[in-house]
Amino acid sequence: MHRHLIAACAASLLAATTTAALAEGYGRGVAIDMNASVAGTNAAIMGASGATKTVGGAAMYPTRDIIDNAVNSRDHTTLVAAVKAAGLVDTLKGSGPFTVFAPTNSAFSMLPAGTVDTLLKPENKGTLTQVLTYHVVPGRVDAAALAQQIQAGGGKAMLKTASGGTLTATLRGKDVVIVDAKGNMSVVTTADVYQSNGVIHVVDKVLLPG
Repeated sequence: MHRHLIAACAASLLAATTTAALAEGYGRGVAIDMNASVAGTNAAIMGASGATKTVGGAAMYPTRDIIDNAVNSRDHTTLVAAVKAAGLVDTLKGSGPFTVFAPTNSAFSMLPAGTVDTLLKPENKGTLTQVLTYHVVPGRVDAAALAQQIQAGGGKAMLKTASGGTLTATLRGKDVVIVDAKGNMSVVTTADVYQSNGVIHVVDKVLLPG
């Protein structure tokens, strides 16, 4: 079941991303400053640390944790439901810090029909947990830190996820593209949504482990 679910998801996403246009820039069309500081204090970085951004029609307060902010986003109701089903609420309310690549409801809707409902069943909790933790990178990797990692890696940054897998971050014009283990590409559409226990980057596709 585990392999079949992931294989089905991967096939659908590969087809979807082949023709999908990239979003307008990393963090809504603002280019990364490749010389920005890791600490996130350079004025060229998208959104100063501590600034309040709006995601899914709700303010994302940097004084609140990942869960307390995410539950208010109308664009992330599927993700929140999945986190609850996987029993990861307490984890993501922990001190962290965590970097979360957060797929939107639209991203989940691109999966094969019935996939989300199947993953949310109690018997598939293990598979769901692996998929969700594949979107989480330990530590606070904001836009500045990611830019430096991409530059240091000659155009690619390898990100070790909480699931034990690897994501690859690269640039395509002004976009930051996150590539999963299957080679499927997800674009960061809103960057540097700071939380008290980390940072969220909104992405337009679900990332799938190998």
